[in-house]
Amino acid sequence: MQFIKLTEVINLTGLSRSSIYRGMRHGNFPSTIHISARAVAWNKAEVVQWMQDCVDHPKVSAH
Repeated sequence: MQFIKLTEVINLTGLSRSSIYRGMRHGNFPSTIHISARAVAWNKAEVVQWMQDCVDHPKVSAH
């Protein structure tokens, strides 16, 4: 298991900080893991799987 910090999550996904935390609140993005009393990180495999799910099951937007 590899932990990644917010900066790397942003770089990998292309999402903004607010979009990441909004997705977490709505259950649409992997949650953070507390790695110390004041630090959180993401499981890289979960973030990569979320990205693959976006490719496998694209959402259709209404125009």
